[in-house]
Amino acid sequence: MTGKTAPPAKKPAPAAAKKKAVSAPKEEAAPKEEAAPKEETAPAPATEGPPAPEHPLEQLPAPTDESAPIPVEAGAEATPVPAEGSPAPPAEAPAPDPNLEKPKEEPPSCPLSLAVEEVSENSFTLTWKAPEQMGRAGLDGYVVEICKNGSSDWKAVNQEPFLSTRYTIPNLSSGEKIHVRVMAVSASGTSVPATLEQPVLIREILQLPKIRMPRHLRETYIRRVGDAVNIMIPFQGKPQPEVSWTKGGQPLDTNRINIRNTARDTIFYIRQAQRSDSGKYELTVQINGAEDKATLDIQVVEPPGPPQNLKLVDVWGFNVALEWTPPVDNGNSEIKGYRVQKSDKKSGKWFTVLERCTRTSCTISDLIIGNTYSFRVFSENICGLSDSAAVASGVAYIEKTKTTYQPEKIPQRDMMEPPKFTQPLTDRTTTRGYSTHLFCSVRGFPQPKIIWLKNQMEIREDPKYIALIDQGVCSLEIRKPGPFDGGVYTCKAVNPLGEASVDCRLDVKGEI
Repeated sequence: MTGKTAPPAKKPAPAAAKKKAVSAPKEEAAPKEEAAPKEETAPAPATEGPPAPEHPLEQLPAPTDESAPIPVEAGAEATPVPAEGSPAPPAEAPAPDPNLEKPKEEPPSCPLSLAVEEVSENSFTLTWKAPEQMGRAGLDGYVVEICKNGSSDWKAVNQEPFLSTRYTIPNLSSGEKIHVRVMAVSASGTSVPATLEQPVLIREILQLPKIRMPRHLRETYIRRVGDAVNIMIPFQGKPQPEVSWTKGGQPLDTNRINIRNTARDTIFYIRQAQRSDSGKYELTVQINGAEDKATLDIQVVEPPGPPQNLKLVDVWGFNVALEWTPPVDNGNSEIKGYRVQKSDKKSGKWFTVLERCTRTSCTISDLIIGNTYSFRVFSENICGLSDSAAVASGVAYIEKTKTTYQPEKIPQRDMMEPPKFTQPLTDRTTTRGYSTHLFCSVRGFPQPKIIWLKNQMEIREDPKYIALIDQGVCSLEIRKPGPFDGGVYTCKAVNPLGEASVDCRLDVKGEI
């Protein structure tokens, strides 16, 4: 077979070539032959030759040029050629190179903020926060280990990692001191453990620590320099908690500050406060890892220094302008304002002009002409006024100014007016024997002369009639009129510019 080509289709092929030619189509057409009704024997192993065909070789059709097998060299494996319409076999993937190694992944970082949340008679509860670095593989969970005080044998308390950041360690003996640590676990390894600095004493906490800060101490506590500071802050907790004071994270100076603790409160005492005692003090009440904190803000103040650079800026008329700058030392408190005072040379006494002036300048008015004034300014804070004042170097003299009085010229107004009645007479009816009055009003300038007439006859000095005029109101009294007193009465007003008159009728009835 080696090096020979396939014979023509009409000539019988050698036996070996026929066997290969027959075996190749059978392997590719295996699915079609499974559907055939005749039975086939199991294929032989690859080392053995293919089975002989059931029919004689003369009855097998000779392969054509398209389906003829391609000869191969001796010792080489024959690759079957797929028939028409059959799918090509998939290409095999290249084998990985065992010499190339994958990069190693880093384990997660250490858990954060490990703390004791609660301690009971036979257990305690831990809390912590997830690590900053989880790793590519993600976090599988946490492992908690404990070790008794004085021993180096660490034991895991959980069999499988868990993802919760809170864990209670049970079945402990009261009075034991337990060291504890927590590690983060992932597929890439185990983190550095987070360990509590102090061992946990196993004993029951009957009451959690709680500081009851008084209301007036929740704001800034203000005292003056030299005053005593005596503060009592109550708290609660069972068993008796541990109390500690710090300032800026450092222990207190026991030479100046005295601390006395009882089972229910703590007393903070300073005999004579100084400005250096100002600041924020931290109070911590702790029971076996459970704690409560409070802050005490103390401000020690004193009067401020005087203002600086007081100047007399300007003097004009009755006014003076002053300017100054804030004090160098505000007494450890905010400057609330300034008090401005003046003093005249004659009396030598100081009088307050402005209080709580919030600006560093002012104008003083209503000064007396001819006086000489001096000025001073105090600064003021929560303690009060400064011990001394800033005094202006110069004085202000209010000069007399020459003024000439010029009366206002009022134009003369022509007040001349002829008489004019503003209220006429009205007809009246009266009863015999009862006095009656007639009224009217008139205006005019100069004041007109009033003349009364009865039936066009002037009434002269007759005691029966009384004529009066007041503020332009004219009246005529008729005393106990009789039947002959009825008639037409006329009031006439006369001045140099003219005259005017009004009439009315009076009827007198007899007695009823």
